Amino acid sequence: MARLADYFVVVAFSPGKRGNGDGQGQILQRFPEKDWEDNPFPQGIELFCQPSGWQLFRERNPPTFFIAVLTDINSERHYCACFTFWEAIDRSQLQNRLRKDEEEEEEEEEVAAPVQPAQLFAPKSLVLVSRLDHAEVFRNCLGLVYTIYVDGLSTSLETVIGNLLTCTIPIMGGSQPDTEDEGGARTISLGAGDRQVIQTPINDSLPISNCSVALLFRQLGITNVLCLFCAALTEHKILFLSSSYQRLTDACRALLALMFPLKYSFTYVPILPAQLLEVLSTPTPFIIGVSSAFQSETQELLDVIIADLDGGTVTVPECIHISLLPEPLLHRTREALSMVLDPGLEIADLAFPPSTISASSLKMQDKEIRAVFLRLFAHLLQGYRWCLHIIRIHPEPVIRFHKAAFLGQRGLVEDDFLPKVLEGMAFAGFVTERGPPYRETDVFDELVANEAQRMQADEGSKVRVLQHIKELAEQLYKNENPYPAVTMHKVQRPTEGSHLRLHQRPFPRLDEGTIQWIVDQATAKLQTAPPVVRAERKCMVPSGPPLGTLMERNGLVLANSARRLEVVRNCISYVFESKMLEAKRLLPAVLRAMKSRLARQCLTQELNLHVQQNRAVLDHLQFDFVVRMMNCCLQDCSAADEHGVAAALLPLVTAFCRKLSPGITQFAYSCVQEHLVWTNLQFWEAMFYGDVQNHIRALYLEGTEENHLAQAGEEGSQEDGSILEIAALQCRLWPTMSPEKQRELIQKEESTVFSQAIHYANRMSYLLLPLDTSKNRLPRSSGLGDAESVSNSFITNSIAGSVADSYDTESGFEDAETSDVANYVVRFINRFVDKVCTESGVTNEHLKGLHVMIPDIVQMHIETLDAVHRESKRLPPIQKPKLLRPSLLMGEESVMDGLRVFLMPDGREEGAGGSVGGPPLLPAEGAVFLTTYRIVFKGTPVDPLVGEQVVVRSFPVASLTKEEKITAQAPVDQFIPEGCAQLQLRSCTFQLLRIAFDEEVASESVEIFRKHLQKLRYPQHIADTFAFTVGQSIKPALQPKAKEKNPSLRTISKNLVKNAKRTIGRQYITRKKYTPPPWEHRGGSQQPFPEDNEDEISVSEEVDRSTLTPATLTIRPSDKMTMSNLVERACCRDYQRLGLGTLSNSLTRSKNEPFRISTVNRMYAICRSYPGLLIVPQTIQDNTIQRISRCYRQNRFPVVCWRNSRTKAALLRSGGLHGKGVAGLFKSPNTPAPGPSQADSTSLEQEKYLQAVINSMPHYVDVGGGRNTLSGFTSAHMSSSDSSEKRQPKLGSLMKQVMGGKDPEGPGPVSRGALGHRARVITLSSPKSLAVKGRLSPRGKWGSIRASGRTSSYALNMEVGSRLAGKELLGAPPNGSPSEASFLRQHRASLYIIGDKSQLRGVKPDPLQHWEVVPIEVFEARQVKTSFKKLMKACVPGNPSAEPSVAYLRSLEESEWLTQIHKILQISVLVVELLDTGSSVLVSLEDGWDITTQVVSLVQLLSDPYYRTLEGFRLLVEKEWLSFGHRFSHRGAQTLAGQGGGFTPIFLQFLDCVHQIHLQFPMEFEFSQYYLKFLSYHSVSNRFRTFLLDCDYERLELGLLYEEKGEGKGPQPFRSVWEYVERLNKKTPAFFNYMYAPEDSEVLRPYSNLSNLKVWDYYTQETLSEGPSYDWELAQGRPEPVEDPGPPDAGAPAPSRRRIVWPCYDNRRRVEPDAISRLLEELQNLEMELGQVPGRWKETWDKLKAFQRAEAQEDGGGGKGVSSALLMASSGLSHQRRSLGAYLQESGVGSSAINLSLDGDASSTSTPSSGKPGGRRSNTSTLYSQFQPAESENRSYEGILYKKGAFMKPWKPRWFVLDKTKHQLRYYDSRLDTECKGVIDLAEVESITPGTPTMGAPKMVDEKAFFDVKTTKRVYNFCAQDVLLAQQWIDRIQGCLSDA
Repeated sequence: MARLADYFVVVAFSPGKRGNGDGQGQILQRFPEKDWEDNPFPQGIELFCQPSGWQLFRERNPPTFFIAVLTDINSERHYCACFTFWEAIDRSQLQNRLRKDEEEEEEEEEVAAPVQPAQLFAPKSLVLVSRLDHAEVFRNCLGLVYTIYVDGLSTSLETVIGNLLTCTIPIMGGSQPDTEDEGGARTISLGAGDRQVIQTPINDSLPISNCSVALLFRQLGITNVLCLFCAALTEHKILFLSSSYQRLTDACRALLALMFPLKYSFTYVPILPAQLLEVLSTPTPFIIGVSSAFQSETQELLDVIIADLDGGTVTVPECIHISLLPEPLLHRTREALSMVLDPGLEIADLAFPPSTISASSLKMQDKEIRAVFLRLFAHLLQGYRWCLHIIRIHPEPVIRFHKAAFLGQRGLVEDDFLPKVLEGMAFAGFVTERGPPYRETDVFDELVANEAQRMQADEGSKVRVLQHIKELAEQLYKNENPYPAVTMHKVQRPTEGSHLRLHQRPFPRLDEGTIQWIVDQATAKLQTAPPVVRAERKCMVPSGPPLGTLMERNGLVLANSARRLEVVRNCISYVFESKMLEAKRLLPAVLRAMKSRLARQCLTQELNLHVQQNRAVLDHLQFDFVVRMMNCCLQDCSAADEHGVAAALLPLVTAFCRKLSPGITQFAYSCVQEHLVWTNLQFWEAMFYGDVQNHIRALYLEGTEENHLAQAGEEGSQEDGSILEIAALQCRLWPTMSPEKQRELIQKEESTVFSQAIHYANRMSYLLLPLDTSKNRLPRSSGLGDAESVSNSFITNSIAGSVADSYDTESGFEDAETSDVANYVVRFINRFVDKVCTESGVTNEHLKGLHVMIPDIVQMHIETLDAVHRESKRLPPIQKPKLLRPSLLMGEESVMDGLRVFLMPDGREEGAGGSVGGPPLLPAEGAVFLTTYRIVFKGTPVDPLVGEQVVVRSFPVASLTKEEKITAQAPVDQFIPEGCAQLQLRSCTFQLLRIAFDEEVASESVEIFRKHLQKLRYPQHIADTFAFTVGQSIKPALQPKAKEKNPSLRTISKNLVKNAKRTIGRQYITRKKYTPPPWEHRGGSQQPFPEDNEDEISVSEEVDRSTLTPATLTIRPSDKMTMSNLVERACCRDYQRLGLGTLSNSLTRSKNEPFRISTVNRMYAICRSYPGLLIVPQTIQDNTIQRISRCYRQNRFPVVCWRNSRTKAALLRSGGLHGKGVAGLFKSPNTPAPGPSQADSTSLEQEKYLQAVINSMPHYVDVGGGRNTLSGFTSAHMSSSDSSEKRQPKLGSLMKQVMGGKDPEGPGPVSRGALGHRARVITLSSPKSLAVKGRLSPRGKWGSIRASGRTSSYALNMEVGSRLAGKELLGAPPNGSPSEASFLRQHRASLYIIGDKSQLRGVKPDPLQHWEVVPIEVFEARQVKTSFKKLMKACVPGNPSAEPSVAYLRSLEESEWLTQIHKILQISVLVVELLDTGSSVLVSLEDGWDITTQVVSLVQLLSDPYYRTLEGFRLLVEKEWLSFGHRFSHRGAQTLAGQGGGFTPIFLQFLDCVHQIHLQFPMEFEFSQYYLKFLSYHSVSNRFRTFLLDCDYERLELGLLYEEKGEGKGPQPFRSVWEYVERLNKKTPAFFNYMYAPEDSEVLRPYSNLSNLKVWDYYTQETLSEGPSYDWELAQGRPEPVEDPGPPDAGAPAPSRRRIVWPCYDNRRRVEPDAISRLLEELQNLEMELGQVPGRWKETWDKLKAFQRAEAQEDGGGGKGVSSALLMASSGLSHQRRSLGAYLQESGVGSSAINLSLDGDASSTSTPSSGKPGGRRSNTSTLYSQFQPAESENRSYEGILYKKGAFMKPWKPRWFVLDKTKHQLRYYDSRLDTECKGVIDLAEVESITPGTPTMGAPKMVDEKAFFDVKTTKRVYNFCAQDVLLAQQWIDRIQGCLSDA
C-alpha cells in the first residue's frame, strides 16, 4: 500500500523588494509539518507553482491546474499537482507589508506610486505532493477543496485535507480486495459526500500515459516524433516549448512512455521555472519543458533540439546529427503509425470506400501507438538474452551484455543507431533491471520471448500487423484501466463563474492541530494493522529464440557458402595429413573464402578438431599454413570481433606449436599478433566474461552431473540457455540456504573469477608482447590505444599507469631494453584486471595479489620469447620467388636494384580478373627497379593457379605525375603482409604502379627509392635528363657553351640565312607526288583561279654583306652541313613545297610574290619562341615587324604558316593581343598614354599588315574576273552540285556553335584598337540585305557539327552565323548562275581573325574594312590540366570500385576531356571551311603556343593530304610544334623548376584529335594508330631529345640543332624520335596503315559531336606480358626460333595451334597480327626457306601495289582479265568516307581467288567481268616473278671469312656477301652457291670489336685478323685471311651501319 498524497501545501504571493508587481512564492502552510521518514519534503515547490514568476494581475483569472515533476537526489520522482486561483489584494495591505520590509519608506512609496489600479489580484496555489501519478484524482481532490472554499460548503476543510493525507491505495491493481471495491478498484471518499474510484495499474512497470502519446503525435506528426524518439535514445538534449504547462507535462510523459522498456536516466523537468533557465546550458542530455514566453532565450542554444508543441515543429541545429532507426525498421514503424493514426489513408483512393471507418477513441489510439513502439523495441532487442554474460550468481547476480556479439549477429555493426543506444545509460539500466534470470515479467518480456516468430511472419501483411497492434493495445489499456465498469466518480464542482465574485473572502488559515490529529490517528491504525504481504510473482524469465542470422557484414546472403566451406575443410584435412601440394593448391581459394563469416567460423571449428589435450605439435610447413589461415581469418574480423571468430581462435593460438630445437617451442600466437582485435580492451572483457560464465556454469553442474550424464550433449549445445536456467534456480534457492552454504558458494565463485583473471593475464601477455622485444616497439603501429574504445589509450589512463608503475618497481624487474614494451603491456593488463575484478566483486586482497603477479608473468614471457626469437631466426626462410631482372635499353642504367614488392590491383578490372573474366594476374609478387629511364615492375602473379606468367608494368620516370604514400584501406590481400609501406606512382602514360613493399625491404630503402625517383623525375637542368645522359656515365651537366661545338648565336643566324638560300634552290624530291592537280583539270569548277606562276621560292641572288664576316670560318664543314640540313628540315622545306615567299634582304622586292621569307628573327631578338625564318607579306618591312610584334603576347606577331594551293587563302598564327594592345588601345581612349602617337602608329601599322595579307589573295586583287569563292563545294549530306545555296548554311551553323554571343544589342562603342578602328567585328544586328529575289534554301544542312548538349552555351544568335555564311547571297537566281562577285565581296570578309572572346570584348564593327573578328571561348591550359587529371583517374582509378563500368563512365563525363576535343575539332573545321571558301584566317588565341598550335596543326592536317603521310606529319610537328615554340619542357614539367606547374598535355590532346579523325577516315592516313600512340608515349618519355625544351632558341643554346647523324664510331643511341621511326619503319610495317588509299586534295571534315568521339584506347590499354610496347627493342624480345625437331611420328597427334589471348596481358597485335602483316611475314619466311635474301617489307608492298594497279587498269581498259580486287573506291557515303569493299570472284579453275588492291587510284570505274580460265594464272606468276632474286645488283662487297659455328661447333670458311641495299650480311657455302645459309641483319648489330683466337681457329693467321660482331641476339666470331682484309671488312660493315 502507498499513500495517495504525502504533503498538502498552500503557497501564496509575497511582494518583491521593488514593489512593481513582481514577487515571489511563499509557503503559508504545509501538512504534515514534520517530514515523513521515507519521503522528505521536496524543496523549491514555490518556484514550480508559478513557473513564469509570481506576478499581480489586474483581473481575476479562472483557476488553473497542472502537474510539475520534481526529481530528488535518489532519482525518485515527485508529482506536484498545482491548483492555482486568484485572490484580491488590498493596496494598503501591500504597502504596509512593503514598509515592514524596507526602512526607506518615502522612497519606496514613490516607487510604488505608479501601481495604482483599483484592485490587484494575487495568485494562490494549493499543492499536492505525491510519489504516485494519478493526475485525474489529484485534479478532483484539489477541485473539491477549492469548491468547499469558494462555495462555502459546510464540510470542514481540515477533515477533507486530513482524509486526503491519510488515504492509502494499493500500488498494483487487483492485489487488495476491499469491501468497498468493486472487483479490486479502490474507492475513496474525502468526507464531503464525494466518491472516486482509483484504478491502480495491474503492473506498475508499465508507464501510464492516458492520452498523452496520441496528443503528442497530433501536435507534432509522425516524422517529428520519431526524430525526437531517436534523439532521446541517442542521448541528445530535447526542449519542449508550449504556452500550456499541462501540455508540456503531457508531452514529456508521452516521450518517456514511448521509450519503454528503456528508462530515461538524465535530467527530466517537464516544467522549468523561469528562475532556473540557466539549467538549459548544462552539458548533459535532458528532456525539459519551458513556457513559450521564454522562446527568445532559447535561441542561442546551439546543441538543443527544440520541439514547439503549439507550432508543430521540431528544430534540429546544424551541428547535431540524429541517428535514425535502421532500415527497414524505420519504414515499417512509419507505416504502422500511419495505419493507426490515419486509418482512412488506406481507403482514400477506393472508388467505393466503406461507409464507416472504425476510428479508435483517443485513449485507445494512444495505446495503439505505444503498441507500435513496443513491437519496435521487440525487433531491436530481439534475442538480447542470448548475449547476457552471468559472471556472478551469489550474493547478487552480476550480469554483463556482449554488445559486439549482439550487433554482429544482427548484422548491424555498421549501423548508426543501435550501437549508440547500446552504449547509452538507458540500456545499461535496462540490462541491470531486466538481466536477472529470476524476476517478475511483463508484456515486453513475453513479446520478446514468445512473439518473435509471429512478428516475423506478420511482416508482409498489413492486416495481420494491425491485428497484433490492436491486441497489444488491448493489453496496455487493460493494464491502465483494469476495471472499466466502475469508473463512476462523484465529485462536487464549483458553481459557474464563482471565481468572478467580487466579495470573495480569502482562503482561510487551516487548523494545523486538527489535520495533524487525523494524520496521527491513521498512522497509529496502520502500525497495529497486520503487514500487507505482497504475493510473490517472480519466475524464470523466458529467453526467446536465439539470434540466428545469415547476414554477412555487407548484408548479403552467401549463396555458394556450402562449396566454400567444403574447400576450407578439405584444405585443413590436407594440411594435417601432410598432403602439402594439394593444400597449396587449395590455399588461395581458402584465403579468398575467408571474406565470409561462415568460412571463418568453419575454420575455427575444423582446427579445433585437431587439438588433443590443449596441444597440437606441427612441422614447419604445417605451422606456416595454419598461421597464414589464422592471419587471413583475423584480418577480415573487425577489432570488436562481433562474430566471435577471434574469440574462437584464442584457445587455438596457444595450442598449435612447432619445435624449434630441444626445449624450445614456438606457439602460433607469436605469429598472429598483428591484429587490432588484441589491443581492444572490450574484446578481452567480453572474452573474460564468457569464460567466467562457462566456469560458473560448470561449478553448479558438478553436483548434478552424475544424474544428467545422458543429457550432457544437449546441455552443451544450449550453453547460454542453461546458464540462465541454473542462475534462476540458484536465485530461487538462495533464501532457503544456510549462511554457511551461502558463504561457501560466494567463495567458490570468487576463486573461479580470480583464477580466470590470472589465466587472462597470461593470455594477454602472449598476444601483446612482440616476438622480438628488443625492437622496443609494440606489434601494432597504432599502439595499444585503440581508436574504437576511447578510454583504451593507456598512456592517458593515469590511474592504471600509476598502479602499474608502483608494482613494477616492487617486482624488481628493471631491464633497460625491454622495459618500455613490458611497461606498456603491464599497464594494459593492469587496467583490464582492475576493471573486470571490480565488476566481478573480487576482494581487494586478491586484486593486490594479482597486481604483484602481472609484472612477473610478463617478464617470464619475455625471457621465453627471446629464446624463441633466437631460434626462429635460424630457420631457413620461406622460399620467395626469384627476382626477374628486366631487360634494359642500350644506354639505360640501373639506379636502384630490385626492391621486393607486391603490385596491387588498381581498379582496372582486367588485370585482377574481375567481371571481365580472365585470370587474376594482380596482385603480383616481384621487384621494382629504378633505372635512368624507367620505373619497372617485373614479377609473377601471387595466385599460384594463374600459372607461370611474367607480369611487367613500367613507365618512363619523366612521365611520373604523382607519387604518394598510401595506407591500406582494407587489408588488401591474404598474400600481402599487413603494415608494409605502400606507394602509388601515377604516370601520364596512363600507368599506375600501386606497390606494397615486402617486409624484408627496410623503410630506409623505401625512402632512398623515393629520393632517387624525385631526383630523376625533376633534374636540376634539362641536360641531366635521360635523353642527354644516355650512354654516358653520369657526368656533370653539359656545358652549353662549348666552343667548337656551339658557335655563337650571331654566326649561326647569319649562316642559317646563307644556307637557306643555298638549299632553297634545290628541287624538292617528293614534291611532285603531293602537288594537287591543276585547277583546270577538275570537273565542275565554274571559273579557275589565275595560275600562280611563282610556285617555287625565288631566291634572290643578292647576298647580305653582313653575313660575310670572318666568324663564319669557325663552323666546321660538318656543322655547315648540319645547318643546311636544319634549314632543309625546318619550316623552309614546307614553305618551299607550298610556294611561299622570297628570301631577300634588299628593298627591291619581287612584285609577283605576295609573301617573302624574312630573316628579321634570325637572332631570335624579336620573338624567342619563333623560328629564325618567317613568312611575312612581301610589302612589309622588317622594322615594321618589330613594332607590330609588341602588340601581341610574347611578341608572337601574325605569320603565315600555310597556304591553300587552290584558293590561295593563307592560314596565319599569332599570340593573343597584348594587354597593351587591347586594354590600352581599345578600351581607354581618354587615358593619357605616354606616347599616343606611337600607339596610334602601331595600330595603323597593324592594320597595314593585315591589309597586306588580304592583298596577297589573288581573288581579292583581281575582282573583275574573280570566281565566286563560296561556290563549288559539296556539302556533307548533299549531291556534289556546285550551287552556292547548298554550301553556305554549313558554315553558318558552324559559326553559330563555335562562337558564343550574349549581348543582343551588339558590342558597345569602343575606341580604336590594335586591329585599327575600322576593323569590323561580327555583330548580332540583323542583316539588311535579305531582300533579294529568289528562294532561301534551308539552313544548317551540315549535320556533323550539330551542337551537343555540353556545348550548347556556344550556340549563337542565328543571324550572326547566317551573315557570316553569306546567307544574304542565298537568293541566287533559279538557274544557278553565280552571284555577282562585287556583291559577294561586300559581305564576305577576306580575313577572319579567330580571337579570344575575353580579349576582343567590345571592338567596334566597321563595314569598310575587309576583315572580321570571330570571338570564341576557349579553355585555358589549367582547365586542360584539371581535365587530364580527371581523365587519368577515370581510366586508371587507383582504387577498385563497386561498379567499375558506371564509375568509369561517370568520371569520364566529369573530366570533360571529350568536350574539349569536341571544341578543338569544331574550331578547326570552321577554319578549314573558311579557308576552303577563299577567306584567309588568322588564329590568335592565348599566347599562341597551346590551343593556337592545336588548331593550326589540325587545320593543315584536314586541308592538305601531304600532312597525312608519315613524312608530312613529321614535318607538321617539327614546324608547328617544335619550331613555333610549343613549351614542351614547361607543359611536361621536365625539370625541377617546372615541378610546381604540373603536367598539361596540350600535345597529347592534339594527337587525340588526330586519332579521332583517323577513326573517321581510316583510308586517308599513311600512318597507323600505333604511330600516334608511339608519339604520345615518347613526347613525355624523355628517351629522345626531340620533345625537350621550349623552342628552337633554347635548343640552339644547348647545341641540339647541330648534332651529326652517326657521329661516333660505336653504335649510338637514337637522339631523335624521327630517326628512330625512320629506322624502325624500314624493318617493320608497325607504323604503316595498309588501308591507306588517299584521294588527292581531299579536305576532311570530321564529325565532332560528343556521340561521334571515342575514348582513345591508348588511355585504357595495357600489356602486362611485356610492359608498354613503345620501346621497340624491349617489347620485341621474341623467343628464338626453335630448331626443327624433324618429321613427327605418324601416330602422334598434330600439336594444337590454339593460343589463349588474355585481355590486358598479351600484345594482341603481335599474337594475332592482321592478314597483310601475316602475309608479308610468310612471304619473308618463304624467301628464307628458298635461300633468298628476304627483301624489305616496303619494297614488297610497293611492288604489290604497282602490280595491282597495273592489273586493275588492264581489267578496266581491256575488259578481258578477271578483276577480283579489294576495291578501294570512293563511295558516296556521308562525309566522303570511303569504305573498304571486298569482291570475291570464283575463277574458272574452280578455286576462289582473292587478291588485294592496295591503291584506289584507278579502280572506281572498273567493272568485274568474267575472264578466261587461264587469265589468273599468268597474273599470279607475274606477281611472283617480281620476287626472284637479283643478287648481282645487291652485292656491295664479298669475300671469304672463317666463321666460328654455334656452341661446340668448329670454324668453317664461308662466302660472305655484304648487301648495303638490304642492310644484311649473308653467307653461302661457296661463291657459286645460290642457297643462302644464314643472314645477319645489320639493324641488330650493336658493336664490332677486335677478337681473340679460340680453340679450333685457323692456324698461321695473325691474331689481329680476328674480329667479333655483336648483335642483340648473339656474338659472331670471324677471322679473315690477313689483317688488311679484316680491317677492310670491319670498315665496310661500319660504313654500312653509319649509312643506315
